[in-house]
Parts: sequence; structure tokens; C-alpha cells
Amino acid sequence: MAEKSCMTTLCYIENKEEYLMLHRVSKKHDINKDKWIGVGGHFEEGESPEECLLREVYEETGLTLTSYRFRGLVTFSPDTAPTEYMCLYTADGYEGEIGPCDEGQLEWVKKEDVLKLNIWEGDRIFFRLMNEGRAFFSLKLEYEGDRLVRAVLDGEELTMGETEEA
Repeated sequence: MAEKSCMTTLCYIENKEEYLMLHRVSKKHDINKDKWIGVGGHFEEGESPEECLLREVYEETGLTLTSYRFRGLVTFSPDTAPTEYMCLYTADGYEGEIGPCDEGQLEWVKKEDVLKLNIWEGDRIFFRLMNEGRAFFSLKLEYEGDRLVRAVLDGEELTMGETEEA
């Protein structure tokens, strides 16, 4: 089996005032176990970010995206796994019906309730940036276990207090 790419996509599909969230409860050995995240996954050989996005969203949800936007690059650096470079997207147009997902449970969640879920600490930063309408950003997130220990936004280190207002 080919080694997994360090490049991934992550997409938050919007429907009015909700995001389609994936509760990762299916895989036994999963860095995202019990967390709520968007949909996406690792690039396959030769794929562009958009090709990976469209394939992964379809595989995990059954939806075909018709309108999406590249929002930022997130460097996800956990101490327990290799660094991932995530191409972060939002999507507001799609066709099809949501089907079963072998990664976990898909659920529409009100945007104002997303931060109440068990999400990665750094995800709070990029949700805020997306909600503020930031056109594009680069965000590096370093973790020790589940704890965010360093965040760098567009080359500027954030203090842990600033991670709340980035």
C-alpha cells in the first residue's frame, strides 16, 4: 500500500446557518477519534487540491460540490503523528443526497453551536477567521496530545490568549 500523502483537504459544507459536521466515531486508531471535524482526506498520487476535495467529499457524504472556496492552508503539527498540510475549503453548493459515511456520523450543526462541540482547539481559530470573512490565511497549529501549544497566523505567532480572538 502506498504511503499516505502529507497533503489533505478539509471542507466545511454550509447550508444556510449550518455546517455539515463529521463526528469521528468509527475508526479505532484515529487521531480525530470522538472529535467533530469537516469532511476530507489525503491526496492520492497526482491529484490537485480540488480533485482531492471533490473525491473525498463525494466518498464521505455522497454529495457533489458545485460551489466551493479555498479558504486557507492549515499546517497541523501533532506530536503523535506526521505533520499534515490541510487545504481548507468551505462549500455552499452541492447536488445529491447525504449517504452513510464509514468515517463516522454526519450531522448538520448550527454555526453558532459548532464551538460547543468536541473540536480541535485550533479549529476554533480558523472558524473565527472564516466567520470574519478572512479572504485567505496560513495557520500553523502545534499540538501536544489534544492541547494546542503554539499557533502561528500568517507568519505571526499568536499568544494563547490571542487564539481566542485571532
